[in-house]
Amino acid sequence: MAKNAAVSLSVIKRLPRYYRFLGDLLQNGIHRISSKELAEIMNLTASQIRQDLNCFGGFGQQGYGYNVAALHSEIANILGLDSGFKTILLGAGNLGRAITTHMNFDEQGFHLVGVFDSSAQVVGTTVRDFVVQHTDALATFCGEYQPVAAILCVPKESATELVPKLIEYGVKAFWNFSHFDINAAQYPNVAVENVHLGDSMMTLSYQVKELISPTPKNQ
Repeated sequence: MAKNAAVSLSVIKRLPRYYRFLGDLLQNGIHRISSKELAEIMNLTASQIRQDLNCFGGFGQQGYGYNVAALHSEIANILGLDSGFKTILLGAGNLGRAITTHMNFDEQGFHLVGVFDSSAQVVGTTVRDFVVQHTDALATFCGEYQPVAAILCVPKESATELVPKLIEYGVKAFWNFSHFDINAAQYPNVAVENVHLGDSMMTLSYQVKELISPTPKNQ
């Protein structure tokens, strides 16, 4: 969560999109942009962009707009992308292996330090540069390396057991791909991103249905 409690989660969730679009602008050699121009690219309004950025200080100049490199760097600082938060991943199945192999953690503010699973068939195998350890070793590992974040790629039943243990071991944040929604009210001092890929696909299904079979207009 942002240090400024007044900043809404909807604003925070837009920051990575600003960062991504500004990075694309830099790659295309664009060094200055107005809020109107940025709004057109991002399909937002100029007012929305100004309001969002004013939550953190503004950064624009009247008559000049935004310095793209400076704003890109400021948003990186706000998001903590150079923090290198120590992170562990639990669940070295297909999804966990894909995330471990293809996610650039260091560019996203995290540093992966360990991968865990409870299956005897998986423990001891290698994913990227990590030997998969048994979840029984979590207490000892967390005591030594003190990770602050955990990525959950485990079944719902496993997540319900692991979450309170990991919090006890000092984990403060979860990127949660299990089908168990971690209750923020139950753990108020823990940051949670519950990710449901199925929900996203069902949302797409609704949109496709509406495109292919629109609701008939009243006769």
